[in-house]
Amino acid sequence: MDPECALLLPGLCAVLADPGRPVADDTCLEKLLDWFQTVTETGSSLQLLQDNPCLVELLSHALGTQDAPAGLLSFALRLAGIFGAQESGFQYLQQGELLPGLFGEAGPLGRAAWTVPSVRSGWVQGLRSLAQHPSALHFLANHGVLDAIFSLQQDPSLFVASAASQLLAHVLALSMQGAAGSPPAPQDGAWPTCAQRIVGHMEESLCSTAAPQVTQALNVLTSTLGRCHGRWTKALWAQLSPFVARLLEREPVPAAHSLVDLLLSVARSPAFSSADSGPWDMAARTLSCLGPLQAGPLALGLLKLQHCPQTLRTQAFGVLLQPLACVLKASAQAPGAAGLLDGAPGSSMTVDSLLSSKSACVGLLCQTLAHLEELQPLPQRPSPWPQEALLGAAVTMLRLCGGGAAPASSLGGRLCRTLAGCVRVQRAALDFLGTLSQGAGPQDSVTQVFAALLECLESPDSSPTVLKKAFQATLRWLPGPPKPPSCCALSPHTLLFLQELLPVLQKRLCSPCWEVRDSALEFLTQLGRCWAEQADFRRALLASEVPQLARQLLQDPESYVRASAVTAVGQLSSWGLQPASTSLQHPGAQQVGHAGSSSSSPAGRGGLARGGCSSSTPTWWARLPHLTRAPGRVVGRYGRAAPEPGLLTCHLSQGLLDELLHILSTDSEGFPRRAVTQVLTEWLRAGHADVAQDAEQFVATVLQVVSRDLDWEVRAQGLELARVFLAQMLGQPGAGCPYAVGLPVASSPSTLLAALHALGRVRLLDFALCALLDCDRPVAQKACDLLLSLRAELARRGGLWEAGGSPDPVAVEAALRGWRAGEQGQPLGELAPAAALAVLDAVDLEGFRGRLAESSDRVERSPQSLLQDVLAAAGVRGNQADCY
Repeated sequence: MDPECALLLPGLCAVLADPGRPVADDTCLEKLLDWFQTVTETGSSLQLLQDNPCLVELLSHALGTQDAPAGLLSFALRLAGIFGAQESGFQYLQQGELLPGLFGEAGPLGRAAWTVPSVRSGWVQGLRSLAQHPSALHFLANHGVLDAIFSLQQDPSLFVASAASQLLAHVLALSMQGAAGSPPAPQDGAWPTCAQRIVGHMEESLCSTAAPQVTQALNVLTSTLGRCHGRWTKALWAQLSPFVARLLEREPVPAAHSLVDLLLSVARSPAFSSADSGPWDMAARTLSCLGPLQAGPLALGLLKLQHCPQTLRTQAFGVLLQPLACVLKASAQAPGAAGLLDGAPGSSMTVDSLLSSKSACVGLLCQTLAHLEELQPLPQRPSPWPQEALLGAAVTMLRLCGGGAAPASSLGGRLCRTLAGCVRVQRAALDFLGTLSQGAGPQDSVTQVFAALLECLESPDSSPTVLKKAFQATLRWLPGPPKPPSCCALSPHTLLFLQELLPVLQKRLCSPCWEVRDSALEFLTQLGRCWAEQADFRRALLASEVPQLARQLLQDPESYVRASAVTAVGQLSSWGLQPASTSLQHPGAQQVGHAGSSSSSPAGRGGLARGGCSSSTPTWWARLPHLTRAPGRVVGRYGRAAPEPGLLTCHLSQGLLDELLHILSTDSEGFPRRAVTQVLTEWLRAGHADVAQDAEQFVATVLQVVSRDLDWEVRAQGLELARVFLAQMLGQPGAGCPYAVGLPVASSPSTLLAALHALGRVRLLDFALCALLDCDRPVAQKACDLLLSLRAELARRGGLWEAGGSPDPVAVEAALRGWRAGEQGQPLGELAPAAALAVLDAVDLEGFRGRLAESSDRVERSPQSLLQDVLAAAGVRGNQADCY
């Protein structure tokens, strides 16, 4: 313990023991307990108690005061358990009879405070901390503690009852482990005292007719077997398994969920790893006795085990398949497929469950589909896997929900009425259908799947969540992109499906429901990522109205849709899948033509050349209304002057880039602006044609707008764009796309100087240093990393001072003075390369990185600060609470 904390400890104990100054904040007490736990884990609890007698006095005060507050008593019980977790501390507390007084029969059990749940909970938690060694086990056996724990299992507080059961499992596992290194042999029959008492209590509970007692006994046994895998595990199971088996003779079987958990815990135990031992016979009986809803989790758990006997695996798989077999037999649209699912036991019980109520039917089908979906990708799944029959069952359920299935029996008619319009089953069936795409199947089955997916996507009754699931399943069933992309065309079946899918996608892009429009845009984006370079797909997409409709959704009233539209349209443009022209215009913005962006002008070929800039201001610059324009300059975020339009602005494409910049500068919601910065970053990385016309102008404009944004994620993404541009300027490998338009590579001092001049013209250093002072830590950290990487790269290349000369001290000092002034300072401006290097060297970037890595509450979280807070809150003079 720190000396400063040791000095404050007597005052703290006095405050805690004083009923006139109660600690109102229970969180402080929890933090104090956590601190004491840390101190005892790293040191000796005996030494702590001897060096700080005030702690023992506090425990004695809580024990000796009959009307001690419930909060103090609960705190003292838990604190005593922490100190007694080490055997030396336990013996020290035993000398003063503190532990029998706190936890024994003469303790708080008979006090009025025992009626408070927090006191009972503190008592259980204290014992849980205490029970770590043989001395504690002897204490539990000899002071009537176990009987109190047994009674607390029936506590009206669920938290206390659960904690008591967990404590019993812990004590049973600890007692069965015996002395370290020499556990007792099961054949001796000499059960440890605590274990004997607890096992006897569990036998009584398992014979009880009260379901809660049976549940508690099963839970204790499950927890114990999960903790203890030694030689006593088989002996414990052999002792209690006859009582568990008798539960299967009752009707109905009590505590079915707990029984399933127990059987799976035993089956997973290393002690029963062979197929000729373990709970296999009882598991088979349980599968036959339980209803399909309760037996499903047991069947799934058994099928996941590598060492499960084959006969039991067959039975378990039949239990999982039975509900789907009933669905197939109920429909006339799946002839013959049900034969693959025949032979599973319990069909009458499954039919009863399906027809008992709508909630039971829906719950059983959803659980079955989820279990099979979890089982399908596993290597230990049953073989052969009935892929075709499972596909037929999933498609049939979709048609039953959509009203398109023809019932073949009275059961089918009941299922049609029960499942009509059921969104839960539709979602589960679509998820399962997507998982089955990994196994594919014959072409007829694939065609059947495509037809069912189109029905879901076309149906006017499909909910937004069902449509989203249908889009996701469609993506999984569509074939992946060929490698290389142009090696082959789409198959006739896929092309036909695509031609039917695109009109449906057009319809969903015009949906009045924004969730549907958003899902359709996400689907379009993912579809393009797979097939953007496939000629058949490109022709089909460009022949449809999908690109135009996606472009129109850039003006959607819902921000989520606008963000998805930005991503979709941006990627379509990268792939060359945007229409050549559009009549769209921003609300309130004048329609602008392309007269000023002729490709033959110097600006069209300008690249990084300064002489290619036009003196006229492009239209997209005038369409940034939230930039404060003043004669001669534009004022950006932090009050800094932005580049003059006439100096940094060259002609770019007046189309989509204009629209994205307009969204970035004017949209009131953060999601679309984040999407724009991500798209523009990808455009820069990939060498998009509109960006490559004048990368400097593009980067300067984006950084200026982004620096003023109030959304920290937009500013952070702006730093990512700056990082990409920096890597391209310095010619670092992997900075962009291998097919990107060529950019200067700084391989010599002269080209390095040219790159630094370019960084100065776009004011990248100004932007990064400004972000270094950002109030949002992620932005500041990203800016610090960017500047550190720039400085390290420049230092690695060297030779700059010889090429660029020495920096102007006056200019450097003026730049630093402006930067240190923060938001009210002037921008660094276009620094000469040597001055930029000097500024980077003058800023303590390592110090910034260290401070940014520290937690903002690193001081307030210290133990000394916690003790001071408690004392200050109690009005103890000389201590002042930290403000946090």
